[in-house]
Amino acid sequence: MAGGRPKKTLDSVREVLPSNWKEVIIKEYKKGASDVETKAWLSEVLGSFSNDLWERWMEEEPEFSETIKKGRLFAEAWWTKIGRTNLKEKDFSATLFYMNMKNRFNWTDRVDQTTKGEKTAPVIVNLGEGEKE
Repeated sequence: MAGGRPKKTLDSVREVLPSNWKEVIIKEYKKGASDVETKAWLSEVLGSFSNDLWERWMEEEPEFSETIKKGRLFAEAWWTKIGRTNLKEKDFSATLFYMNMKNRFNWTDRVDQTTKGEKTAPVIVNLGEGEKE
């Protein structure tokens, strides 16, 4: 006989979760909100919401997972637009924007993975008669 609390699922919290929960979450992401803000809101609404539960729902609850992924897209678009539209503003901090995007959306600096910075000669390939097509 299994003991302990029943597994918390999206269906098991529907009576506590507002019926428009997806719209609320998407609305906040559209204003640049983060996963942390979404977790905090869910914690307020549900009484508690752990990082482990977030990860499990991202894997096991397609409706939740799709809502969060869609929201993340909107958040990244919001932040990208902020950078694009404010780039020439005197008070815009490009460094702060860069670090935010790097940390929040996994932006990375491009690194030459093939030559490790070494100079390389061009590769010349001679094709045989039958391989020229």
